Amino acid sequence: MAIELFSTYSYLLDRTARKVKQYAQRRFNAENYDITVDQWLILKNLSSDNDLNQSQLAEITGKDHPTLTRIIDLLCRKGLTERKVHPADRRSFKVHLTNLGTKQVTAWSPKMSEIRMKAWENLTEEDYINLKRILDTIYNNLDQENEYNTD
Repeated sequence: MAIELFSTYSYLLDRTARKVKQYAQRRFNAENYDITVDQWLILKNLSSDNDLNQSQLAEITGKDHPTLTRIIDLLCRKGLTERKVHPADRRSFKVHLTNLGTKQVTAWSPKMSEIRMKAWENLTEEDYINLKRILDTIYNNLDQENEYNTD
């Protein structure tokens, strides 16, 4: 396949990801949620698996540590999360969803599902399966590349 096509596909992936994020942020703002898409990503992951450390959250969300630290700081200031000292290692901490954070995730989740589904309108289950397969292949190709470069 021609290199130009790969560039076009990469552009399309990036453009689509940006569009989805922009759409979601506009909807968050319209609903007066006072959070960003990146903040929601952290809250949603903590609601599934509370008390994660920063490295775990970084891995799950694909955020680098400085960005994640800023997001966690903001969520702590809003009272949605808190840092708890790790019981076995006082030098590290776990990020914990507060009671307010849990209530907000519960309240916001139905609207967040509606927002996410907008992107999937007019697509079939087969479309989803094919897209997931392709994206997983691309992701795994790049993961393999990282394995080669760690020696």
